[in-house]
Amino acid sequence: MVASRRGSGSITLPTGQTMAIHTRTHEEEDLPHATKKTMADHLRKYESLFTLTPQRMRMIVEAFKDSLELGLQKPKQVVPMIPTFVFGWPTGQESGDFLALDLGGTNLRVCLVTLQGEGKFEMTQTKYRLTEEQKQDEGTKLFDFCAECLKTFIDTNFTDEDGNSLLKPGELLPLGFTFSYPCYQTRIDHGELIRWTKGFGVKNTEGRDVAEMFRQSIEKYELPVQMTALINDTTGTLIASHYVNPKTKIAVIFGTGCNAAYMEDVKNIEKINDLGINEKDQMAINCEWGAFDSFEHEHLPRTKYDIIVDETSNKPGEQAFEKLISGRYLGEILRLVICELIDEGVLFLGQETYKLETPYVFETAFLSLMESDPTDELLMIIGIFTHFFAVETTLAERQFFRALAMLIGRRAARLSACGIAAIVGKMGYLDEGCLVGADGSLYNKYPGFADRVHEGLIDVFGEKGNNIKTVHAEDGSGVGSAIIAAMTKVRRDAGLYPNV
Repeated sequence: MVASRRGSGSITLPTGQTMAIHTRTHEEEDLPHATKKTMADHLRKYESLFTLTPQRMRMIVEAFKDSLELGLQKPKQVVPMIPTFVFGWPTGQESGDFLALDLGGTNLRVCLVTLQGEGKFEMTQTKYRLTEEQKQDEGTKLFDFCAECLKTFIDTNFTDEDGNSLLKPGELLPLGFTFSYPCYQTRIDHGELIRWTKGFGVKNTEGRDVAEMFRQSIEKYELPVQMTALINDTTGTLIASHYVNPKTKIAVIFGTGCNAAYMEDVKNIEKINDLGINEKDQMAINCEWGAFDSFEHEHLPRTKYDIIVDETSNKPGEQAFEKLISGRYLGEILRLVICELIDEGVLFLGQETYKLETPYVFETAFLSLMESDPTDELLMIIGIFTHFFAVETTLAERQFFRALAMLIGRRAARLSACGIAAIVGKMGYLDEGCLVGADGSLYNKYPGFADRVHEGLIDVFGEKGNNIKTVHAEDGSGVGSAIIAAMTKVRRDAGLYPNV
């Protein structure tokens, strides 16, 4: 009998619960396990599949720039480069009370934002969880739910102790609606949904004006609200981050989905030349770059696991870039590799592995935990596999799983850097340098993600890549939405909006 190793520790689950681990393992157990050499051989194969060389990155950047330019020239391109009708940068002096409603990939959030000028603000917010059923239900039901939550928030925050409204008769609260899905816009308070992303599949909404659908729900619930702007969260992030730090020129989101926004000269947005907007103006562009290389699949380094993720998704062929880098898919990519090794008889022989066979059961949060496991015995990884999947692992297998998580996470960060580099190169920001406001669960919570993006920028640009720095973004979907509502009011009062 080989001496056993004992390990103990705790693991924080994605739900926020803490799970204690008390584990006893053997190097030579009754169950057959892969040897350290076997796992090392397999790792070499995956290193070649998931590693992105600087040369390949530079090729992707050039193709990315071409896609951005094409999206500005012509409507309905793969990367749609959506004009947002958010004109110019905030002054930093915007002020007043504004509501923001944020329909994201996981939560619905309602905020009351008080802009105080000088780049300062205060915010009160409430979050409401979206169920998987709501993400696939009828459009009217989804927007009615948004209106119900908004009503609850207003009733809570705008009534006195006796339940009387604090609003004056007829007073309407200005609202910025943050809708984080690609829409065609010809004015700021309108948006025709192009397609759902982030796993949503709400019926009877694609091709319709979602702003108008939400307005109807607001009227149904008789809310004292005027929706002044329909905003993408990435555009909001750009404006909020610049409001606080004017060196910010680009905003990116790396979370359930992925996207970027930046400020473009109107004269370069050829597809809206007929709207008669002053060519000297600037307008924020919502890139919707998760669609880069969709349908044709000519530029991105897709593995067979990425192809399976794509073909079994609710939108095959679409969102090709997003499927390689967003938090929704990284765990599934790793699960597919593990399942292949199970089928090949490399992993978990003699053990019940059915719990690993369900798509998307392996969360990207697990990859974060695996990469950040500080213990020699990799106790967190023991905890993940025993607690969630009821399988025993050896140290060699756990080291392999962590290395595989690092490969998949690193590839996501380096591809993300390619997108940033494309905008930097297109706009000529490299020499002067700029800040990139970054947000989303991957950027904020995945260990080393920001550092790997930075390494990627240096691999693309050389030492000058140090001029481009990613920073934690300001809250785009709440504060940004409020600032845009304020900017819109100023512009509208001055009679400067086209087609409104």
